[in-house]
Amino acid sequence: MKAKDTFFYKKSTLNCHGKILSLATPVVMGILNVTPDSFYEGSRYTTLEQIVAQAEKMLADGATILDIGGYSSRPGATDISAEEEKARVIPAIEAIRKAFPGTILSIDTFRAEVAEASVQAGASIINDISGGTLDENMFAKAAELKVPYILMHMRGTPQTMKQLTHYDNLIVELVTYFEQKIAQLRAAGVVDIIIDPGFGFAKNTEQNFALLRSLADLDLLELPVLVGLSRKSMTYKTLGIEASEALPGTIALNTIALLQGASILRVHDVKEAVQTIKLISKVAG
Repeated sequence: MKAKDTFFYKKSTLNCHGKILSLATPVVMGILNVTPDSFYEGSRYTTLEQIVAQAEKMLADGATILDIGGYSSRPGATDISAEEEKARVIPAIEAIRKAFPGTILSIDTFRAEVAEASVQAGASIINDISGGTLDENMFAKAAELKVPYILMHMRGTPQTMKQLTHYDNLIVELVTYFEQKIAQLRAAGVVDIIIDPGFGFAKNTEQNFALLRSLADLDLLELPVLVGLSRKSMTYKTLGIEASEALPGTIALNTIALLQGASILRVHDVKEAVQTIKLISKVAG
């Protein structure tokens, strides 16, 4: 297998509140869920001591970004209020920023008010699973805050997305969706945009694999691509195992994503993802 050739120019830097992040070589985003109900039990951190300890481990293992999430987006997850979400994420962001100044933090939220409070607390990237569809104020807020914005593809909500998996042509519909959303973001004034095709979000297992096979087609958008494949059901259900056993499968799928041009790997297991990038970089030259 070899990396696909591309003639598209892909933006390779992000301005994270004055800190320039290069994506010339892919980077790792570590998942730090401050929730009691994330789909993977090994990623749940509920005390500040646990959160800071895991942040320290991820940074030591080579994470470039830490993604803080206080709202579980697993299928059928319980809805919580914005106030409860902020109560989870703001102390975590403040504690990590105090312990590890200069760390690039991303806030995983679809709510503009949570994004604003998180950026004020020290986050410098917004990671929105809804692509602005669940909060009409999100695009304007991202522009106002002057931070990079991760634009993900999803239909419905975490509570309804499993019923919204019909596509006439998955890749064409994703590209159309991203083109429309990118135009809206540009019009709002957002400068740095990362796209995330949303593995597992309103997509069944076969669609997820079809998307992975065609991931390089998203290069025509000329933007960095983030992939979140870590320990997801497309791996563990296909293999007939549990999420806790899905690290080898995650490494395999991340390898394919890198060969298809992924710029950011969002993972639970940072050290293994960093090692994967190093090896694939050697192969790809």
